[in-house]
Parts: sequence; C-alpha cells; structure tokens
Amino acid sequence: MNDIGFRLIQLAGKGYCCSQILAILALEIQGRENPDLVRAMAGLCMGAGNSGGVCGVFTGAACVLALYGAKGADAEKAVDKFPLMLAELSEWFEQSACASFGGTTCKDIIGEDSRRPDPNRCGRLLVDTWGRILEILVENGFDPSICMHP
Repeated sequence: MNDIGFRLIQLAGKGYCCSQILAILALEIQGRENPDLVRAMAGLCMGAGNSGGVCGVFTGAACVLALYGAKGADAEKAVDKFPLMLAELSEWFEQSACASFGGTTCKDIIGEDSRRPDPNRCGRLLVDTWGRILEILVENGFDPSICMHP
C-alpha cells in the first residue's frame, strides 16, 4: 500500500467520508486547512445527502477540480478549460473507474442494501480518482500545490 492508501485509511478512521477525504487531500497538498470546506463536502457523502445517488467520490472530485478552476470571487473568472476538466473526469469515472460496478451511484458501487461504504471498493475508487484528479490538473496547466488560476 502506498502513502495515499495509508492516508485514506487514517482519514476514514477519523470519520471522514469520501468527498471530505478528497477535499482534505487537495488542501494538504496545498499546505492549507479549511474546516468549512471539509464540513460542506459532507453533504456529498453516500450520494448527495446520503441518497445513494451519484457517488460522493465523483462529486467530491468535481468539487476539487472546481477548487482550482471555477470562479470563486467577484473579480475572478472560471478558467476556460474548467468545463473540459469536468468532462474528462466524468468520462473517465464512468468508463474506467466504475466500469465494473454497473453504474456511478453509491447504490451501484456498494449495493442497494448497504448503508456504509465498502472499504475495498470505495478505497480503490478514492485512490484511483485522486490520481486522476492530479493528472487532469497537471494536464491543464495547474500546479496541484497552488490553488490559483494558472
């Protein structure tokens, strides 16, 4: 297991859900903390609002990309590549990350009856998705350690 795998286990053990873990990883790589953001990301857990809908790993990943490329203040403008970055994530998540699960919802990934994340499935999905987030950022001119428009 690599360092990211160990970090995921630590964060999950502290009670953070998938979307929160992705936010924490993004903040850590920047050397920052933002408890308000981490807290807000809990709304995406287990498929937005614990609905079993679209996987929180996917929605959390989209939020992490938005942290880098979306508009965040009146004086800012979203990066032109931002919609393409989201499209790349979406295509990859559906065709690669979730291909073996039969869908992209929490219910598809962990099963209709499950009320808790599956450590093996969700853990692997988190590791793979974190790697893809970093690739998308770098491919689009971002330094993941700096949260500002390129």
